[in-house]
Amino acid sequence: MADTSAMTRQVLSGLRVLEIGHFVAAPFATRLLADLGADVIKIEPPAGDPARQWGEQIDGNSLWWSMHARNKRSMAIDLKHPRARDLVLALVPHCDVVIENFRPGQLARLGLSPDTLRGARPNLIIAHISGYGQTGPYRDRAAFGVIGEAIGGLRHLTDHAPGTSDLPPVRVGVSIGDSVSGLYAALGVLAALWQRDRGSGDGLGRTIDVALTESILSLMEGMLPEYGALGKIKQPAGGGIATAAPTNAYPTADGVWMLIAANSEPLFARLMDLVGRTDLIGKPGYAGNQERVANVAQLDRMIGDWTRTLDADTLEAMLTEADIPSSRAYTAADIATDPQYRERGMVREVTDPRFDDPVLHNGIVPHIVEAPGDIRWAGPAIGAHTDLILGDLLGIDPAGIDALRRDGVI
Repeated sequence: MADTSAMTRQVLSGLRVLEIGHFVAAPFATRLLADLGADVIKIEPPAGDPARQWGEQIDGNSLWWSMHARNKRSMAIDLKHPRARDLVLALVPHCDVVIENFRPGQLARLGLSPDTLRGARPNLIIAHISGYGQTGPYRDRAAFGVIGEAIGGLRHLTDHAPGTSDLPPVRVGVSIGDSVSGLYAALGVLAALWQRDRGSGDGLGRTIDVALTESILSLMEGMLPEYGALGKIKQPAGGGIATAAPTNAYPTADGVWMLIAANSEPLFARLMDLVGRTDLIGKPGYAGNQERVANVAQLDRMIGDWTRTLDADTLEAMLTEADIPSSRAYTAADIATDPQYRERGMVREVTDPRFDDPVLHNGIVPHIVEAPGDIRWAGPAIGAHTDLILGDLLGIDPAGIDALRRDGVI
């Protein structure tokens, strides 16, 4: 009988990552790795990561932080203290990866340049996440995720079609620029680890340079090649898709938006059967996707007039029965109770000692069937693991730890 113990271990067990990050991007990358079993040591200032103050709070504790920093060990260090550099460099030989998202050059100013870090561990993988990257004329500019969204082309597209609204283009609702760049950083780290340890096995450290702007641009589908070849500037399309129809969000009688994607010939025919307009199937102006795209405004008005006569539950049942891709636009309440999410563990109740009731967390993505990740603990208190890490990894005794604390290093 095959031994499955190794297979069932979390896939990144044994990997240790040092996070020198704040806010969203680097912490998002490390959370992905921690969810899959990596030992992530998060260095944060004694006052805590600023993201601890974001979102809704209960008794001064952030609910988002419970998930954002889960599975990590928190170590509180004042990186501006003259002795902090030596403490970090003592940790580096015990780590495979460093992930950071300060402005380019900031770590060097703290005495922790890439060369210095690799002096402590030559084959260290270092991932930098910044607004514009580590090189180029914009490298020193300030940037947050929203700036990455703007320069990456996303903010131009998150709008209604030209001429239909005077409101500014809307934000997608979450820090998508930060999260996407964190995702790319995690991918780059795993690729570099593969090349170092398993691919060519050359044992060399590598540097990952991720920019918020470039991460967003990489999502923009055919926007750039279409401009290069045709001079066409892709325009926002509101709730629809410029290249497919009908695909849009349609209102219901009870104020819900229902997404309906019926842009193939069989799907369009089934939708028209429900709407009671089978006469449009194959009719000029509706025969084939290109004709429907050209006639999309009239088509969407007709479908919207129909959906407004039905409540969301009735409409959803009809569309599901007809096997037409569709869904109401989910709220948090819809997600929390959805049986698909619950069955697959994508909505989980997690015990957090700072709250009386369990906290709902997103599940773990990707789901690795043979060795799924696990939520081992919620986001920790500031410096919750400082003493343990200093003692276990660096061999500093309690008296030495107390001295570091008295001197303001930790």
